[in-house]
Amino acid sequence: MKPITRTEFNLLREILSERFGIELKEEKRALVESRLGKVLQARGMDSLSEYLEVVLQDTSGELERELAEKLTTNHTYFLREEEHFHFFSNTVLPWLSGTVRDRDLRIWSAGCSSGEEAYTLAMVMADFFNYSWGEWNTKLLATDISTAILEKATTAIYPEESLEKMPNRWKKLYFNRLNNGTVQVGERIRDELIFRHLNLNEPRFPFKRKFHVIFCRNVMIYFNMQMKQELIRKFYQWTEPGGYLFIGHSESLGRNTMGYQYIKPSIYRKEP
Repeated sequence: MKPITRTEFNLLREILSERFGIELKEEKRALVESRLGKVLQARGMDSLSEYLEVVLQDTSGELERELAEKLTTNHTYFLREEEHFHFFSNTVLPWLSGTVRDRDLRIWSAGCSSGEEAYTLAMVMADFFNYSWGEWNTKLLATDISTAILEKATTAIYPEESLEKMPNRWKKLYFNRLNNGTVQVGERIRDELIFRHLNLNEPRFPFKRKFHVIFCRNVMIYFNMQMKQELIRKFYQWTEPGGYLFIGHSESLGRNTMGYQYIKPSIYRKEP
């Protein structure tokens, strides 16, 4: 692959910003050359211009998604930012169990990556509701822009060491050991998740009902300011009154953003 020119890099930045709201910073040039170099080699191309031309001509959107997937990091693990799950269990679920009369909980893991966050949320709810779990609709929506990572999430197979932070009781209840040093989330928990492809930069979300809780953690770190503001506006629109928004610890909305009330670092609530 030829070294990336400034013109090529600026075109790449423009594509990512317009199509996905992703802000590609100058210091990421080496990462771009490393990750896209393998893509170009596989396609028999030697310049970024040649590849971007093909991307722009592709009407299916598949190559655009491939581009975004290569330049974002799908790094997560079970019980990441653990205090969020404690707050969800100790504060949010007691409130929901006392106020949601139709027993239909709507939880969304936006930017779910390989599924660890969403499966953990399902385990928390299984623990909380215990024997009355079956009396509630607790299915979670989990979305991501990457079709490849969604396929991985659907299999629910992970390295055994990824359970390091999980309680021993959960390891026994909610996981099955496989023969090759991996584990799989049990069917009962897998059945609680609905995985869907979604670009958060879409102008409208395809939902029919609002959510009681939205988790969108360590996703907005890739977005430009305009995209962040627009995404928070859409999240607010799709949050039930009194509902919660969880973001990553490295992210911030300000203490009063788009009507959300600041609860504690990285946790916000729409006024009841």
